[in-house]
Amino acid sequence: MKAHHLQTILTENGTLTIKDLPFQAGDAVEIIIKEHPSPSPESNPYPLRGKQPYRYDDPYEPAVPVEDWEVLQ
Repeated sequence: MKAHHLQTILTENGTLTIKDLPFQAGDAVEIIIKEHPSPSPESNPYPLRGKQPYRYDDPYEPAVPVEDWEVLQ
């Protein structure tokens, strides 16, 4: 089953027109219409703004000492 997702805005009178669908005349299709949630004003689009950044003093240092690597023993 193929699924195609699209978003559109209804006209003033509530009419929805869908053009150029990738189906042939006579194909059976199922139409599901859901309301697209609009972002709430209290939701923060930048949740990390103002947070303390991570700091890596030596990012290429091994996570475990080389002596503990089983493959080298």
